[in-house]
Amino acid sequence: MTPTNAAGRPRLVLASGSPRRHQLLTDLGLRYEVRLREVDESFPARLRRAEVAEYLAAHKAAAYAPDLAADELVLTADTIVCLDEDVLNKPADEAEAVAMLQRLQGRAHEVYTGVCLRHADGRQVVFSDVTRVHFRALSTAEIEHYVRQYQPLDKAGAYGAQDWIGMVAVTRLEGSYFNVMGLPVHRVWEELAKLGAVGV
Repeated sequence: MTPTNAAGRPRLVLASGSPRRHQLLTDLGLRYEVRLREVDESFPARLRRAEVAEYLAAHKAAAYAPDLAADELVLTADTIVCLDEDVLNKPADEAEAVAMLQRLQGRAHEVYTGVCLRHADGRQVVFSDVTRVHFRALSTAEIEHYVRQYQPLDKAGAYGAQDWIGMVAVTRLEGSYFNVMGLPVHRVWEELAKLGAVGV
């Protein structure tokens, strides 16, 4: 039996335009509605790593809460790449994407995804997951080829692990691969089950 959101369970709203997140929830067998709006993605400078991802996910959920029906549950997420203490968000242009990848190549970094599940009445669950990603050394030509061909301007850290660069650069993962794609689906399923929103 395919797991779905059955009658009587909260209706899931995905507040994300990410094709990767859409695909992951679809692959879980979930029914959901997509809603999109512009949300400020700045965060307090005092926050670090997982705190940033969780803050942004909760901030996004709060923006959608006023429009939720009583039986709806919104899922928001934010993925960041951290190198040392620096947070690498989405690059502004190709030059910044190349610069980010030049910093990441030949090193290990962490990918954090924060998730918020929020009800219309304000009850919410916020959590995050982390994956350590190891990159081999890359040439400038390889980096420029990837940026030119794949235009990773919508991706934190300027890369998608499911893209060509994931195949040629990632040597090892410590943690969830799906978390790097943008959603720690094992935790999402677990938390949705606790809320009675999914089952088999």
